[in-house]
Amino acid sequence: MKIITGFLINFFLIVGMSVYAAESGTLQITEPWARESPPTMTNGVVYMTVTNVGSEADRLLGGASEVADTIELHTHLMENNVAKMRKVETIEVATDQPTLLQPGGLHIMLIGLKHPLIAGQTFPLTLHFEKAGEIPIEVTVRGKEADAAEMPQGGSHAHHHHN
Repeated sequence: MKIITGFLINFFLIVGMSVYAAESGTLQITEPWARESPPTMTNGVVYMTVTNVGSEADRLLGGASEVADTIELHTHLMENNVAKMRKVETIEVATDQPTLLQPGGLHIMLIGLKHPLIAGQTFPLTLHFEKAGEIPIEVTVRGKEADAAEMPQGGSHAHHHHN
């Protein structure tokens, strides 16, 4: 395992990708991001990938952040072709495959935002796991274009310059 991991890390450094990762020994959290929120919205959403490199399953129980009053775990369910959000008490983190928190699926809700989430900024979020305990991470806020593609920072007006 160690050889593969080392290779991957070097690969990412060479490619120059900004992959954020937090490790707790058994859990790796990669690329936590939140969607930019307009000033009128009081809730935010956080996505990430959690990879369990330990030998036993863990579960995500919740989290805490200074940017919001409450942190909840949610999932999207399809009922009669209608996507509904439902709160879940825990998110299972199995050892055989990464647990994806992504648009249209599992996600972390930030409820009662204290200020809008602005693209390009980061904020701290502490995740609570049943076995791994508390893992502090930095969440990057992405703008609308994050859905379409990974964009360099500078927003949508940066690539209209024709010198």
